[in-house]
This record gives sequence, C-alpha cells and structure tokens, in this order.
Amino acid sequence: MSAVQPDRGKILVVDDDRLVLATLTHGLSQAGYEVVDADNGDDAILLAREHRPALALLDIRMEGKSGFDVAAYLRDHLQIPFMFLSAFSDDETVRKVKELGAVAYLVKPVDIRQIVPAVEAAFTARPSPAPVSPAPAAAAGDAALNAWVAIAVGIAMHRFSVNRREALQRLQKLAQQGGLTLEEQSRRFVEALEMLSAPGGLG
Repeated sequence: MSAVQPDRGKILVVDDDRLVLATLTHGLSQAGYEVVDADNGDDAILLAREHRPALALLDIRMEGKSGFDVAAYLRDHLQIPFMFLSAFSDDETVRKVKELGAVAYLVKPVDIRQIVPAVEAAFTARPSPAPVSPAPAAAAGDAALNAWVAIAVGIAMHRFSVNRREALQRLQKLAQQGGLTLEEQSRRFVEALEMLSAPGGLG
C-alpha cells in the first residue's frame, strides 16, 4: 500500500510552466515512473537522445521549439511515442495533433489522477520499444487509440470533468446510439465542439 510503486518505465515530461512541470514530475514519480523533465524544446530533444524514454508528455506552446517541433523529432528520429498536454483545443491544434500521430491529447487543466491512467494506457498500447509508428486501434483494444479518438477523449475529459475511461465510455455509447464507429463518432464530437467554439458559433 506504499504510495510509491515499483519502476514502470521512463517518461520525458516537457512544459515551460515550472509549477505544472513540478506537479507532473512528482505525480508520475509517485505512480512509479522514472521521470526526466525539461522546460523547453531544445533541452527536451537532448534529454530524449540521452535517455531514450518510453514515452514523452509534451506541452504544445512553449518559447523556442514548440511541443509539435519536439514531437516531430521524436517521431522521425527516435521513434518515441508522445502525448500532448495543452490548454488549447482549437481547429489548428487538433489538426496538428492528429497529423503528428499522438497517442493521447489531454486538455489543461488536467488532474494528475487523469494523466496517470492515460500514461498507463499509452504504455499498455506499446509493450515493446520497437514500434516505429502508432499501433492500430484494433490491435490493442481501447488503449491504442487512433488520433481522432485520442483527441475526443482528451477534450471530453476536460469538458465533462471525467477520467479517461469514463470519457471513452461516453463516446462509445454515443457511437452505438448513432450507429457509428468509434472513430466516426469521435470526429463528429470534435468537429461539433469546434463549431460551437468558433466565432459566431452557438457557444
């Protein structure tokens, strides 16, 4: 019943907000992960090359290299999977997240109790360090989420103040009710929220 669990893998955490960085580092360490942290994109790339983490958790908007820049490098040169943590869920951000192939997308503010399950899911989806590209959703159940589902789950967690599993269950229920696949429902969910938040929208 110890608060600190056995080592469960190495994570690179990157955020230019020192308070957020410290909170994430502490929470993930308490959950049993070995954490390497950086407060800028250049240091993040150097640390990734040195430590070869199993997963990277990236803030998107930072001084200098953005989280997107770091993610592209991790994908193209080190084959390290990554997830995004950001206060933004606008159309351009969502498009870029999908394009880069993030394993998850969480919208700030996110409680560490929500982040840990998402991190666990990312590790579950990648039991081997070998894969170069994201695992297909059908290959590892709901853990290996495709980009649209990952984005929709992250936004739903924030919008409804629920954890990852509950957000996914809501999307699955909506998909069943509408006779859609989970990916189709996720895309509609994201696009509907974009319309509501757009200038002149209903929200």
